[in-house]
Amino acid sequence: MKYIFTLFASALVLCSCSKDVDELYENQQQTTVPVTPQQTEQAFRSAGSKVMMQAFYWDVPGSGVWWNTVAAKVPSWASAGIDAIWLPPATKAAGGGYSMGYDPFDYYDFGSYNQMGNTETRFGSLSEIQSLISTAHNNDISVIADIVVNHCSGGTSEYNPYTGGNTYTDYQPASGLFARSYNDFHPNDIQANDAGAFGGFPDLSHSKIYVQDWLYNNNNSIAKYYKNVMGFDGWRFDYVKGFEPWVVKNFKNAVGGFTVGEYWDGNAATLDWWTGQAEASAFDFACYYRMRDAFGNNDLTQLNGDMLLKRNAYRAVTFVANHDTDEIFNNKLLAYAYILTHEGYPCIFYRDYEEWLDKDKLNNLIWIHNNKASGGTTYLYADNDEYVARRDGSPGIVVYINNSSSWQERWVDTNWSNTVIKDYTGNSNWEPTTQSGSWVKIQAPPNGYTIWSVK
Repeated sequence: MKYIFTLFASALVLCSCSKDVDELYENQQQTTVPVTPQQTEQAFRSAGSKVMMQAFYWDVPGSGVWWNTVAAKVPSWASAGIDAIWLPPATKAAGGGYSMGYDPFDYYDFGSYNQMGNTETRFGSLSEIQSLISTAHNNDISVIADIVVNHCSGGTSEYNPYTGGNTYTDYQPASGLFARSYNDFHPNDIQANDAGAFGGFPDLSHSKIYVQDWLYNNNNSIAKYYKNVMGFDGWRFDYVKGFEPWVVKNFKNAVGGFTVGEYWDGNAATLDWWTGQAEASAFDFACYYRMRDAFGNNDLTQLNGDMLLKRNAYRAVTFVANHDTDEIFNNKLLAYAYILTHEGYPCIFYRDYEEWLDKDKLNNLIWIHNNKASGGTTYLYADNDEYVARRDGSPGIVVYINNSSSWQERWVDTNWSNTVIKDYTGNSNWEPTTQSGSWVKIQAPPNGYTIWSVK
């Protein structure tokens, strides 16, 4: 989540009427949104075996063009080897057409209701996101929804008996679904707070059965509506430090699908704990910070540090940059060479791929990841300038990263005996033959990398 929001306090209408929650709940059970189902009773597409694309960045162009922009790129992404796209929060937020979606108001308005200043979201209309999801599915790409359920924004003022004053906790979305009142936020009659609030926004109380029902239990809950009506295949949970991991676990268990949480913490043990509790994947911030220190401080021994991918690669989603943080300034392509040759599920940042880095080189790394890099990892060597690791699958690879300003050569131990190998990046034209004992000399260019496998 971005730590800067555009607040639209002037759009908040002050009122002091609280709502009877049981009456609201009963009325909403029969309410439906007129949307053509995209994926009802269909199995989820798989995600996690190839490469994910974060299909947005902070402050993407407004005016409702983003869904169409992404849809136009999906076929080429599929050809490159992308198997999932992660979209920004797709429903109407307090900022209306200006919002990036992290200040959620109506979880069922995908751009079809005139509220919060306009009908479309920043990214487009209901029909446009439906078209984007269909285009992705037609290209065998999963669509990951960004789920923001720690907090809400855009409610009007009401008297709150738990605080003794007025709070902006009266939510009457135009969709007619998941209306909220002071009973559904902290503090309430069950608990004063949970794991963490964010930015002064009303903090949703996941201990309330009413909230649980609308998140994942109801037939038209967020989880089931997003899957069965909209056709989303998986879930990226925002700011999971703010609530208990069982929330993510229950959501995922209700509908299935690939699930990853944003637990922003550089401690690999903490990330490992959270993935176990939530039974979900997590973005590997431990790996991210080790790479930042390795390439930023010219010390590749930092890559020997603890990471989620080394503790539980199945649960690690690795990344070099995202919409919130982009601190790997030096030799960023080397960082991509790292995550696209190592274990874990790599995620590529839209701007790196489409604007800032060499797309051909990234496509080459994606191809190597999907076709050559398999099996466990053996870490062979690291000093300030050089790093060598081996993937032990079939055929497997040896990756050689060189952070120095000159060519480097090194003898390495491979899994191949008396075998001709080549560098699949094209950065070296050597085609050496491994010795009978599997050793071979390889090279890497200055501030570059080579990736070796059987010819």
